[in-house]
Amino acid sequence: MNHSDLDRNAYMLCGPLAKRGYLRWWHSFSGVSSVSGERRTFFVEYQILNPVPGKPKRDAAPVPSYVKVTAGVFPSEKEAGLQFSSYHSIQGAKFAKKPLYFQVGDNILRENRITGHVEEALDREAIKNDVVPATIEWDLEILKTISCHTGLLASRFFCAINALDSYWHGEGIKTHYRGFITLNGEAFEVYSDNCNGYADKHWGRSFNHPWFQLSSCTLLSERTGKLLKHSALAIDGCCPRFLCFRFKPKLLVQLTYTGEDFCYSFAKPLQKPLLKWGTKERKDSFTWHVKAANRDSLMTLTLHSPKATMMSLQYDSPDGSAAPKLKAGTDGFGTLDLYRITPAGKVWLDTLTIQNGLCIIEKPSKKNR
Repeated sequence: MNHSDLDRNAYMLCGPLAKRGYLRWWHSFSGVSSVSGERRTFFVEYQILNPVPGKPKRDAAPVPSYVKVTAGVFPSEKEAGLQFSSYHSIQGAKFAKKPLYFQVGDNILRENRITGHVEEALDREAIKNDVVPATIEWDLEILKTISCHTGLLASRFFCAINALDSYWHGEGIKTHYRGFITLNGEAFEVYSDNCNGYADKHWGRSFNHPWFQLSSCTLLSERTGKLLKHSALAIDGCCPRFLCFRFKPKLLVQLTYTGEDFCYSFAKPLQKPLLKWGTKERKDSFTWHVKAANRDSLMTLTLHSPKATMMSLQYDSPDGSAAPKLKAGTDGFGTLDLYRITPAGKVWLDTLTIQNGLCIIEKPSKKNR
């Protein structure tokens, strides 16, 4: 539901997750070049892995333990995508929960502002030849206006028993960013009203498998012909477990439609939710189909993401094994049909045209679950 929870967006790698766990704060937004007028979509991610690593077992490789800051720009029709990462020791990082504060080097994360700088790592030969490294730096104010709260599913109790492989909190599924991001010396201005901003957090014992995530706050109403205000869509997959037994992947869905929340989650059994979804991979695109229903409403979604504007995101798993290799893009487009369920049957509320959709996927499924 649309409920802000700054405690849940704070640093949470405590107890068992401190020895084997990850946390990533994600931000994505678009900006306009002050030189060419071109619009590009950027992302900034702050990640922590195993802040208190335990002793490795005999003959086992040590588990990774570091802080990582990654920033980049997604591919466009004219330009290739770029991403840069910097690694830092856990000892060099500073944390505070209330209010949220995270700093490593000159990279700072707060609830209402992010600043930082990452440059391309050069090898000895490049340094010897005086190659100038590629750089990206940012200074952005943040205002999060719509949140997606997963309720008890990500409470302290369920985190303590490892009820999920990975937990999610969408503190800013619609976020206004304002400021500048500079890529290789070219400044891009980020406007709060049309930046297509999104901010969330994942944390847990291991990454979801498979990874499934969709979102957009650029929703055009067929009923009014206008861009919807105070509206956003967020969908995230999760992998529930009981002790060492894993269950089938599930979805968490929230559509905030002009201030009204339509939520579909297996964690709310009283809703009697119905969730069906699947992904198809074509030569030049991915296509997602989602059907979500409860006692009060029904939504059907079809979303496409061109492969040409997607890029790879790679992570290390907390246990040292290979983590999911993700494909991500922010040019998703499609339609969403929304109905209200009444005693007389379903009543059409609106058909939404979706643009600028954030789409992240690990491996497409061959059939609907």
